[in-house]
This record gives sequence, structure tokens and C-alpha cells, in this order.
Amino acid sequence: MPKGGDLHHHFSGSIYAEPLLERAIAEDFYLNVETMAVSKTKPEKGNWKKFSTIIEEEKADPKKLEHEKLDYYKQQIMQTWSIKDYNGSVPSDDQFFDSFMKFEPTIAGHFAEGMLELKKRAIAENVSYIETQLSTIPCDMNVSDLADFNTKLRQASAQKDEKAVLKLLDELYKSLQKKEAKKYAEDFNNNFLAKLHKELKIDDEKFTMRYQNFVLRFMEPVDLFKNLVIAFISSSESKLTAGVNIVSPEHGENSMKDYWLHMVMFKYCHDKFPNVKYTLHAGELTLGLVQPEELTWHINDAIYVAGANRIGHGVDIAYEANSYDLLKYMSKNNIPIEINLASNEFILKVKDNRHPFTLYKEFNVPIVISTDDAGILRSNMTEQYVLLAKRYQDVSYSTIKKYVYNGINYSFIQDESVKKQLIKDLDNRFKAFEAKFTKN
Repeated sequence: MPKGGDLHHHFSGSIYAEPLLERAIAEDFYLNVETMAVSKTKPEKGNWKKFSTIIEEEKADPKKLEHEKLDYYKQQIMQTWSIKDYNGSVPSDDQFFDSFMKFEPTIAGHFAEGMLELKKRAIAENVSYIETQLSTIPCDMNVSDLADFNTKLRQASAQKDEKAVLKLLDELYKSLQKKEAKKYAEDFNNNFLAKLHKELKIDDEKFTMRYQNFVLRFMEPVDLFKNLVIAFISSSESKLTAGVNIVSPEHGENSMKDYWLHMVMFKYCHDKFPNVKYTLHAGELTLGLVQPEELTWHINDAIYVAGANRIGHGVDIAYEANSYDLLKYMSKNNIPIEINLASNEFILKVKDNRHPFTLYKEFNVPIVISTDDAGILRSNMTEQYVLLAKRYQDVSYSTIKKYVYNGINYSFIQDESVKKQLIKDLDNRFKAFEAKFTKN
């Protein structure tokens, strides 16, 4: 079946562990034999061995203990870098979020291989568009002289003094402009993204890809705002950078403490760059993960304060204050919800009738079906639609088809001619697909 677009898609989390492990061995990375993290250079702390050393030791001593052999480490790596053979020995959210930094060194410098892998897999399962969260923009801009703003911003945030926060952000913004934030965005757009996209011939008659810049929730306010400004500048000046996002565990310490502040930052940047679209991870929380009162306001603030164009996850919607009014607002203003069924089941243990899918559907909130992190979750777009069809019996084929089209219609593609062509192509794909089931 044609599957349209995957709009909630993390680049690094969507690459399967197998090619990353092959690369780590081929390039002779160091392996932390206790945590299964890898590194190009040997860190000062920890028990690290080169893969070549592990191989040579095994050759020299074939009777070496099983847990010191390469095959054992390979198995442990696969179970640490993804959810393969997950046995519940660590909490599922820790298993998921901790995996990123362990394999991240294998992706640095190898974006091309990852992009081509994702394209190949998308074409194989009839996905025509991916809007991936690719990278924070590399930036070594020193903002240590602005560090006192961290305290000031958090003090104003604690009082929910939006006027004071906006005034502080304005001072910060002017300082960042003087430090040439624009050059980092332009360098990323022109010398990395556009160059790579063109050289790899990512866009063709079968597939199209666009990119989201993102910021990390766990960063200190000044650093996060610096990256956010650069991300907005990047998206305002390139048709390839379709939008901006914010990532990292929503229940993390800084994520919770600074959540409202982050929403005001997005509001501020929207005022500066009104044409830039952004989708926000919001409500990726459930009862027990955080205190009950913390479930009541994240989606509200993402929409009413930050002005998000789309919402990612939105699992806690039933606990949100005035949730019916919020759902009606999302429906009336065409603010889609990015539903990630496999992800929500593994990380949050939310599925079937505990999942708010039906609630969003009944309130006519636009729905897009996405994978989130198919590599870590060892899933794909096909499985998301299979889960949808199996779990929710009242979802008709015509409804599923509408969700497929939503994956294109609610994308952040800036060039309308590209979007129209993708819709036309989707029409043709469905025509060919449905012809297979038409009786003579």
C-alpha cells in the first residue's frame, strides 16, 4: 500500500544497528566492553578496547571466555543500540533514550550512507516522502559571557512572567546577531545540507526528502536559545530545511523545569521568522512517568503559547486541562497530531484503548501516522499501518487512505509545486494499488 509521508522521523534513530555495527568494526572503533558505547578515539575513563584487539585476542586464545569474544559483544551491542531481544532488564524508556549516545559516533561523518539507507528502505515499502530530524547545526559560538541570562530567564520563567522573558530573549537575540549566528546557518545550509542532498540525488521520481533542524531540551537556556535562533535562520533561508523541532526526553530534569520557557522561546522566534514552520514533541508522557499535575499542560502550552504547527506524540491529551476544548481547537485550526504507535507502546507502555488515537479521531484532529525511530525500535512504516488496522477495527480503508494523504498535505514542504507533484504521484500509486483488487 502507498504510505505517503513519514513526518515524525529521527534520522539517527531510524538507521538500523546492523550497518552501524559493521562500520564501527570496519573503522576499528573503541568499544566500552561494559556499556557497549563506541568511540573513534579512546576516552580517558572506562574499560575500552579496540575491535581489532578483541579479534586478535580471540585468535590468540580460541578458548577465551564467551563473554570476551566478538560474537558476544555483537549480540550485546545489538541489544543495547536497539530493542532487539529486549528483556525488561532496564526500563524501556532508559533502553530507548540511552541508546543514542552509544552509537552516535558511528553516524558522525557518515550522513550520506544513512540518507541512502533510509531512501532505499522507504522506496521498498512505498513511502514517497520523509521529513527527518537530521541534526543540530554545528556551532562553536562562545556564549559564556551570556551565562548570567540562564539565571535571569529561569527566575522570570518561575514567575510565568512572559513579558520579562521576552525582554530577556530580545537582549539575547541582539547579542547573538552580533556574534554572527547567521553564518552558522548559511554554512550548514550551503556547505553541508544542500551539497549532500544534491550529490546523493536524494530527490527523484520515486522519493523526496526534507529536513528539520532541532534543539535539545536538556541544554541550558542560553545554549538552547542560541541553537534555536540558528535553526530558525536556517529554515527561513533554505527550502530543504522544512522546519524546526525540539527533542530529548520530555520528562528529563531540564525538560520539565524549562518546558514553559522553551515554549516562549519558540513564540519569540516565530515573531522573528513568521514563515518558519515547527512541530513540537509534546505530551510524550504518561501517568507514573511524571507527577499527575505535570500531565495537564504540555500540549496546551505547545499550542497556545508556542503556536506549534504540528504536535508529536500527544499521548497525555486526556489528562490535559480542558482537553475537549484543546482537541476542538486542534481540529478547527488544522493542527495535526503525529501518531507513533510502536514508539508509544515500547517507551510509554501505551497501546490499544489506552492510546488516545481514538480520542483524536473522534474530535476530527488531523492524524498522520509516523515511525519515530524505526531503527532503534526495529520497526517500519508498514508496521505502523498494520498496528492501526489491527487495533482499531472501526478504522476503514478510506480513513487509512486519508491518513496517508495527510502525510503529504501536512508536511512542511515549502515549495508548493513539490507538494502538488507528490499528491499527484500518490494518486497514481493508489490507482495502481487498488487496481490489483478490482474485480473484472
